[in-house]
Amino acid sequence: MEKEPKELLANIQFPSDLRQLPISELPSVCEELRQTIIQELADNPGHFASSLGVVELTVALHYVFNTPYDRIVWDVGHQAAGHKILTGRKDKFNTYRKLHGLRPFPSPQESEYDTFACGHASNSISAALGMAVAAQEKGETDRQVVAVIGDGSMSGGLAYEGLNNVSSTQNNLLIILNDNNMSIDHSVGGMKHYLHQMHTSKLYNYLRFRTSQHLFKWGILNENRRQKIIRFNNSLKSLLTNQQNIFDGMNIRYFGPSDGHNVIELVATLRQIKDMKGPKLLHIHTIKGKGFQAAEEDPVVFHAPGRYDPETGERIKSEAKNLPPKYQDVFGNTLLELAKENQKIVGVTPAMATGCSMTIMMKEIPERTFDVGIAEGHAVTFSGGMAKEGLLPFCNIYSSFSQRAFDNIIHDVALNRQNVVFCFDRAGLVGQDGPTHHGAFDLAALRPIPNLIISSPMNEHELRHLMYTAQLPDKGPFVIRYPRGRGVIVDWRCPMQEIPIGKGRCLKEGTDVAVLSIGPIGNIVTQAISELASQEISIAHYDMRFLKPIDEDILAYVGKNFSRIITIEDGVKNGGLGSAVLEYMSDHNLHPDIIRLGLPDHFVEHGTPEELYQIVGLDVESIKKAIL
Repeated sequence: MEKEPKELLANIQFPSDLRQLPISELPSVCEELRQTIIQELADNPGHFASSLGVVELTVALHYVFNTPYDRIVWDVGHQAAGHKILTGRKDKFNTYRKLHGLRPFPSPQESEYDTFACGHASNSISAALGMAVAAQEKGETDRQVVAVIGDGSMSGGLAYEGLNNVSSTQNNLLIILNDNNMSIDHSVGGMKHYLHQMHTSKLYNYLRFRTSQHLFKWGILNENRRQKIIRFNNSLKSLLTNQQNIFDGMNIRYFGPSDGHNVIELVATLRQIKDMKGPKLLHIHTIKGKGFQAAEEDPVVFHAPGRYDPETGERIKSEAKNLPPKYQDVFGNTLLELAKENQKIVGVTPAMATGCSMTIMMKEIPERTFDVGIAEGHAVTFSGGMAKEGLLPFCNIYSSFSQRAFDNIIHDVALNRQNVVFCFDRAGLVGQDGPTHHGAFDLAALRPIPNLIISSPMNEHELRHLMYTAQLPDKGPFVIRYPRGRGVIVDWRCPMQEIPIGKGRCLKEGTDVAVLSIGPIGNIVTQAISELASQEISIAHYDMRFLKPIDEDILAYVGKNFSRIITIEDGVKNGGLGSAVLEYMSDHNLHPDIIRLGLPDHFVEHGTPEELYQIVGLDVESIKKAIL
């Protein structure tokens, strides 16, 4: 009798329920799970194609391993929609990425099945190795630990640091490499090509495994001898096949590549290798967006497609016309304009070409644009190297991901005052992607670094002016940070002009209260002030533009002429604009009353930007209240 749709999944609340099914039922579970993801995310947008690509792997892992006692460490959290559904959150999945609902990425604060935070890529191997070593130290010899890496994450340097330590530390870690030729845009670099050429005989691995089991049982083989044999065997295999396996070369047993969409084969393979001693890597091939034609055909767009028709795959776009552009598109078009005039300009992005709209320059000047893969630290140092030889890199990184390159910014760019323009997209609160993606810390983190110019445009025209200013000769390292989403000016194209470094502007004169803002939050301030026009209070508003060097003329004026000052920023208020103003006033023996508005000293949850700005007190009503 044919199963009704979702009949199997309806009876699965936790992996323990899944493990009660015969293996023959797993393909049906996978199909139901895939359809659930397709239907749920159609009206509740989220990361889509990556989760479809690992449906079979997700089911196989929870079927074979005793989760949550056994640890599964997901690397790229946008793969984990199916994982959430199978681990007690199916009935709440309609709240996915909504305010107070399921988190956008796995989080130990949400579920014991979520073993580690994973909003940023390439951390799974290091974290999983730590867990595996901890299990050994505590005598938990039966606890299995699995790291699931892929979706482009193997290009991140931390992954190789982890692999290096895996190869030299006693552990039984299993690494699963989900090779789908993708990150957000298509995966790039030598590792991509290498993985597609790698092959290993299934029969060879089976015979090797069975032989080693017998030799251990007969007392002929011990761990020390095993390591020596592995090294000799790997060398011999490389000689015979004329191919060096990077993982075997690091004494990490390699298996694969396997079909990542054959759930029964995956279960058999995982059962075969899970109890092997020593570190192991299973290489699987998957298709990003598997099972949904539109996503398979365009996995870049369907990485996070917004709303779509679950039957046709057609994306549902807003009917509104004459909207302001997205800041990323203003950046992309302006960069192309500047690059056509300034031959020194090159574009650099770590796997975010589409998200930051550097694709606009890539299409017309591909030889001067570089997608370096998920490797933020490398992107910065690579930019520094080009700048040293006279080029002018525009290095575009999402604000939250720039945190991964903090030392590179200091040591490889700021220290020698290299001419690199850092364009930090997604600054401030980004919305439903939550705390791992909010661009909350860039202003406060970068302000103490010598030689940096730090700026934030209030609107699209200011973004163009700052980009133009940054590419003028000998400006040194120049940071421009701007938010996700649309700006405020429909007719955004304008002649570009130089902005004096470290100079803000007065938007409105006043005598009672001075409001100092930086960046696009200034538009909300402007609206709040306009709504207070009927009040008997005179409000001055200054757009500071630069956090560093800060406009000391404005600070001296407001410090001497206003007894009440409000600072407003869409970054953490500890260490940002408000702190800079307080420091100036203290250093110059000025004592106005100062209220600082900014992001709080805790991680802000996920929700729409409008909801989040209200929660943190940066919406129009909260600003009006602070002024009054």
